[in-house]
Amino acid sequence: MSTTHQKEFLLKKALVSWHILSMILFILTLSVCGALSSATESDVSRVGTDIELTTASTPNSMVSNTTSNETDDTNDNVKAASCSLDVTEVCPENVKCSLLGGECIDCDFNTSCQYGTIQKAYCSPKANVSCEGARRFKREYHCRYCYQLPEWQTWCNQTTDCALNKPRTHWPARPFFVSTCWTKSEFLCMGRRCFHKQASCNWSNGYKWSKAMLYSIFLGGFGVDRFYLRYWVEGIGKLLSFGGLGVWTLVDVILIGVGYLGPSDGSLYI
Repeated sequence: MSTTHQKEFLLKKALVSWHILSMILFILTLSVCGALSSATESDVSRVGTDIELTTASTPNSMVSNTTSNETDDTNDNVKAASCSLDVTEVCPENVKCSLLGGECIDCDFNTSCQYGTIQKAYCSPKANVSCEGARRFKREYHCRYCYQLPEWQTWCNQTTDCALNKPRTHWPARPFFVSTCWTKSEFLCMGRRCFHKQASCNWSNGYKWSKAMLYSIFLGGFGVDRFYLRYWVEGIGKLLSFGGLGVWTLVDVILIGVGYLGPSDGSLYI
């Protein structure tokens, strides 16, 4: 056998061996990726449960009308998980009645007022609330119901149960969830201070678009971008096919670049 034929024979043998090995690895990957996906979904579900457990408390009432920016930033991170409220635990003691938060007082609102106008109402502490000074006082408020308040005046809980990349069989295509919201203590409004509203899925799990894009451009041929986004099967496929001979790599760069390809758990990039 000539040297040329010998090299061709060895090359063909190497290619056949590589394809056989690739198929074996791909089949093994398919068998274990189901378990990996289940574990990932379990972790996400556990995170959502932890969030609900750690945010079960209701917002703290304000002791005064003037609060530092640091306190406001901290309160903005507090999420209400339910509408249950015990005024004896939430409302402070030994403060002026006129400085109590909205959840600690009852007010005579003018429900026939014009929306958005500034009104005054007579208020008094709730039955189990202890405070100092006059128990009947006036407070200003904007004429609107609590569910009409802007987002920055409310606390709303988040969820990791909904996902942006899951198929939808009904309109609208973008998934939503029912959020529980509380009106912040310093704001007065008509109606129930705790209410439910439909919110879009906008949670994040720490995946960065910039990192995914860099992985796709420089290491996409090895499937690193797919591994980073937790697409295990596709990542192995890209690795064994050398990025689909470059075609798959180019397609993923475009998909990640336009934001179409996101994390496998359905979260948003940060």
